[in-house]
Amino acid sequence: MRRSVFAVCFAFSICVSSIVVAEPLKVLIVDGQNNHNWQGTTPVMKKYLEESKQFTVDVATSPAKGQDMSGFKPDFAKYDVVLLNYNGDLWSKETRQALVDYVQGGGGLAVIHAANNSFGDWPEYNRMIGLGGWGGRNEKSGPYVRFRDGKIVRDESPGPGGHHGKQHPFHVTVRNADHPITRGMPASWLHAQDELYDKLRGPAEAIDVLATAYADPATGGSGEHEPMIFTVTYGKGRVFHTPMGHSPETMHCVGFITTLVRGCEWAATGDVKSGEVPKDFPKADAVSIRGGRFE
Repeated sequence: MRRSVFAVCFAFSICVSSIVVAEPLKVLIVDGQNNHNWQGTTPVMKKYLEESKQFTVDVATSPAKGQDMSGFKPDFAKYDVVLLNYNGDLWSKETRQALVDYVQGGGGLAVIHAANNSFGDWPEYNRMIGLGGWGGRNEKSGPYVRFRDGKIVRDESPGPGGHHGKQHPFHVTVRNADHPITRGMPASWLHAQDELYDKLRGPAEAIDVLATAYADPATGGSGEHEPMIFTVTYGKGRVFHTPMGHSPETMHCVGFITTLVRGCEWAATGDVKSGEVPKDFPKADAVSIRGGRFE
């Protein structure tokens, strides 16, 4: 009897010792300049990433607009994902090259809302983010990308890059339900009031459009189904990009939260193992807000 108890205990100890607890993924949010409220949006994203128990989050805040940027040198290589909440002055050549090397070498990148406005004249940045707006972008920057007649098309029409109508809730329609980021999401769900970016354009190399939103002319939109969740492959790196996320209030949308958490996990690992779509995920006819106004 003693021997059998010992054997069971010994076997249990071996089993327990073989369990490997996954270390949280490390995220670096880069902010400090933006034409949007980065002081409000960074804490919201940090909150929800950390609440998922999958991430630890640090923040690198740049000098203010017009100040010396030469000392702004985030150590991207320390992190699994770099999340850009930045739209402002050009970084130093050294810092720009560090980001290129990081992503090309296999680092994860997340691009949120107005971060795609940045660095219109930096070719490698445009390749990393796939599509961008404003910042002098036009037909020389690359095509518009739209969903028409059941497929993604590249529209080479001339015109500026970047536009949006008035803020409003809008439907996000999943176009690739097999991707880890969108797997299990409803075919269509209602996102909270936001700026619906349209007319984004860029190199759009190695891009996979996972979901779109219709930019209704009635709200000032383009009349096209525009990319709203997409990924880009850049070297060995994975890039997750969403034009959603105008304000702290918008970021409490459960659809945005889920997309953010899944997108960052995918950018870091190439997969999403964070569980099922939350029970409070938006419906086709109902916005779902978690936590109300962030304080």
